Amino acid sequence: MPSQKERMLAGELYLADDAELDADRRRAAELSHRYNTAHPGEDALRRTILEELLGSVGDGVEIRPPLGVDYGYQVTIGAGTFINFGVVLLDVARITIGSDVQIGPTVQLLTPTHPLDPVRRRARWESAEPITIGDNVWLGGGVIVCPGVTIGENTVVGAGAVVTRDLPANVVAVGNPARVIRSLEPGAASSD
Repeated sequence: MPSQKERMLAGELYLADDAELDADRRRAAELSHRYNTAHPGEDALRRTILEELLGSVGDGVEIRPPLGVDYGYQVTIGAGTFINFGVVLLDVARITIGSDVQIGPTVQLLTPTHPLDPVRRRARWESAEPITIGDNVWLGGGVIVCPGVTIGENTVVGAGAVVTRDLPANVVAVGNPARVIRSLEPGAASSD
C-alpha cells in the first residue's frame, strides 16, 4: 500500500496528518523561517536557503520575504523571476513558475483541493492539482491561482483576479473569476 506521501505526490486522495508529511512541512517551515528572517544584505545565505527549500531556483531569481510554502520541494522557478512580498505557494502538487515571471505582492498559488463530499472532507481527505505559470507572465498584486490552472506565456493577470481555469498565452485577464479581456501581440508597440 502506498504511503500518504506517495499518494500525495501521485495526485491521489491522501491524509495530510501523517508523520512523514509532518516532518516535510516542519522542514519547510524551518527553512522558510530562516529565509524570512535573514538579514537583507545576506544575499548568498538567502540564495542557499532557497536552493535547499525549493525544488529548483533559476539564476537571478528574487523573492522578497515573507515566503510561505507547504513543502517547498514541489516548487520550481525559472531564471530571472521576481516575486514580491507575501507570496503563498501551497505546493501539495507541483508549482512550476517559468522564467522572467513577475509576481506581485500577496499572490497565492493554491494547489490543494478537498472533496465536496462532507463525510470524506470531515475525515480530512485531500488532494491537489498542479499549477503552471508560463514564461514572462505578470501576476498583479493579490492574484489567486486555483488548483489545476495553467497560465500561458506572456499573459498578464490583473490585480485581485481569481484564476479558476486555464488562461492562454498572450492575453490580459481580470476579475473574479478571471476572464480574458484582450489579446496581446508580443513585440508590438503599445501605449500602455
